[in-house]
Amino acid sequence: MSYRVLESNETYIGRILRVTIDKIEMPDKKPAFRETVLRDKDAAAVLPILDDGRILFVRQYRHAFGELLLEIPAGVFDCDECAEVCVKRELEEETGKIAGRLEFLCEMYPTVGFCSEKIFIYFAFDLTQGQQKLDPDEFIELESYTLDQALEMIYKGEIKDGKTIAALFAYKSKHI
Repeated sequence: MSYRVLESNETYIGRILRVTIDKIEMPDKKPAFRETVLRDKDAAAVLPILDDGRILFVRQYRHAFGELLLEIPAGVFDCDECAEVCVKRELEEETGKIAGRLEFLCEMYPTVGFCSEKIFIYFAFDLTQGQQKLDPDEFIELESYTLDQALEMIYKGEIKDGKTIAALFAYKSKHI
């Protein structure tokens, strides 16, 4: 099957994203329109495993949903940063923990229907104490749970974040 962009119009440019409306040619040669949110930078996320086996989470306000959500630490790449450097930096900034060992899990596209966001997910082990360095507009609470507790929180609708859910199920299948 082939698809071709016939026309692309950027309708919004913001601090972290852009929005386009594209006219594309479908395989049957008919035109269709697609709205796309383009992220200017990739992101990385990490499932931090404490020495006692509990998992460290961050709880923070997510305006799109108007809720405080429980998630794994994550953030966007700084200039010329690779995924591993980003995830180490974000882990320490958000939790005050330094990863002694990282294990790459996957590259995921969390919202394929309309957004170009790409997230690289890692597991972090052998954590040591560093220093939490929150951004001025970042307010985070740290919480830790066992894997069983976290999985139960998914089923109860208490963990809703896609990258967090993917990382937890992957950890269960790879490490337990």
